[in-house]
Amino acid sequence: MAAKAFTFICGPDDFLVTRLGKEHYEVLSAEVEDEFSQEIISGFANNVAEVEAAVNRFREAVQTLGLFGGKRVVWLKDINFLADTVTGRAEGTLAQVGELQTILESIVAEEVEVIVTASPIDRRRSFPKWCEANGNFELVGDTGRNSGHNWHALAEEECQKLEVSISANALELLHAKINGNTRLFFEELNKLAAYLGEAGAVIEEKHVEELVPTFGEGDFFEAAEAFFSRKATWTLDALKRHFFAGNDARGLLSALQNRNRLLIQIRGLLDAGDIRLGGRGFEKSSFEAAAKRYGEFFGEASSKSAYHIFTQNLWYLGKLANGSTLPTLRKLIDHQKEFVRAFEEILDRPNDQQAIMTAMAVRCLT
Repeated sequence: MAAKAFTFICGPDDFLVTRLGKEHYEVLSAEVEDEFSQEIISGFANNVAEVEAAVNRFREAVQTLGLFGGKRVVWLKDINFLADTVTGRAEGTLAQVGELQTILESIVAEEVEVIVTASPIDRRRSFPKWCEANGNFELVGDTGRNSGHNWHALAEEECQKLEVSISANALELLHAKINGNTRLFFEELNKLAAYLGEAGAVIEEKHVEELVPTFGEGDFFEAAEAFFSRKATWTLDALKRHFFAGNDARGLLSALQNRNRLLIQIRGLLDAGDIRLGGRGFEKSSFEAAAKRYGEFFGEASSKSAYHIFTQNLWYLGKLANGSTLPTLRKLIDHQKEFVRAFEEILDRPNDQQAIMTAMAVRCLT
């Protein structure tokens, strides 16, 4: 069977796609002694003119002969015009995608090795299907709307390279802290492995807790953490620090509302007996059963949302419920009303944000 003329790597996560593309490029480049026979071309484009420019550069690279007559390696990376976007749907872009297919059809594998990486893509279109049929096609990650990466598989593969392992609880905690960001996931794994400093070491939950900061909305504001601990003194001191640092109230209100929305859902499911809370967090089986029973009423979600409890990490939800004196459902609804009231007052008196937030906290916590 004749060798495929090109490799096409795609998927919903640009970091994972580029990472795999780089691995392929480095392997192929190692076989080419002449560094002038190695070329990387950016396929990132904001408009049709940039799409055309990228395709033209790729054509020139593929058709250029090696300086000493040897094989060349060309990587067309970071293509973003195969997605269902304004640029991706434009007639000019579709015409250039046709040109790209023509170029790939004309490649002579004995003369040039080609790698193409693209993220995101619309797999309903003919070009990805053609690549799958005619090239070495690799789909990275899960493209299902309600499913994410196989974090266990990603962790196992990376830990093998780093010659360490990670416990199940540590992996759950790390996943929650990096807020689903694959780039942070690999960076933090590498940092933890470097900290342990020896082959065969095990990354434990305590290491993640001590060394990995929380990224994203979760616990970004100390004042939000203090508020839901229901410790008035800590909350008022945290508010002083928040505003002394020049921070705005609206971001804090958003963090408070997001946390409160999740707590309302947690309290409702707990009171109904649909989920059970133990010493190490929520019981997984009861949470999964509740998701099957009520998930359809939340609608579909492709990413984490404070409006949709079943998109959240189970460890993080358990932390929210255990890390605070969980108020009654009525109290949580009162909190939400107070947040709205504070927001309306800030619109009327934007120069009194600290006083407004302080008064709101006193009303909620006393």
